[in-house]
Amino acid sequence: MCAAPYGLRKGVVMMKIQFSNKNMTVPDRVYSHAEQRINELDHLFRGEPEAVVVFSAEDGKHVIELTIFSGTTIFRVVEKTSDMLVSIDAAVSSIRRQLREHRSKLSNNINSDAFEKDADELIFIPEVDRFDEPAYQVVRSKQFEFGPMSVQEAILQMNLIGHSFFAFRNEEKDGAFSVVYRRNDGGYGILVDKT
Repeated sequence: MCAAPYGLRKGVVMMKIQFSNKNMTVPDRVYSHAEQRINELDHLFRGEPEAVVVFSAEDGKHVIELTIFSGTTIFRVVEKTSDMLVSIDAAVSSIRRQLREHRSKLSNNINSDAFEKDADELIFIPEVDRFDEPAYQVVRSKQFEFGPMSVQEAILQMNLIGHSFFAFRNEEKDGAFSVVYRRNDGGYGILVDKT
């Protein structure tokens, strides 16, 4: 994995962006395009958001994983298309879509009025290409700090990162380890540690 930090140019402060790639070489023009497109999102956030971008190739497709940290909220999308520049554009559009859909609940982290300026923007809807991993095969391990939050905040965070579950410290249950999850019937469930 190769990492290349970008983010400051010509005296202008932009979103801090960290790039990395997995088992592939990424041309400078791709980094430049990603930096330009991701920085278009900067005015939508309050504070100093940071972005992490991972480029990879999978099943002949170009994959981008874009994660933006804004305060305690994490926005994450993964886009897979036949062209890396298209994958970048799709990821930026997906983040914009998340922000629009949840702007009333995210009022502390985003500039809601910034969306009025972007109302005419074309929203890119990427192609969908899903695959199943073999059962019981652990292919990735992550360390994560479980912060205290309400159940509603945990559900929102789960939806923003696009997962079907989210682990957190439940502030309504004195910091008990809890997991919210999306049910097959469209509702949500919660698991709370009794100890």
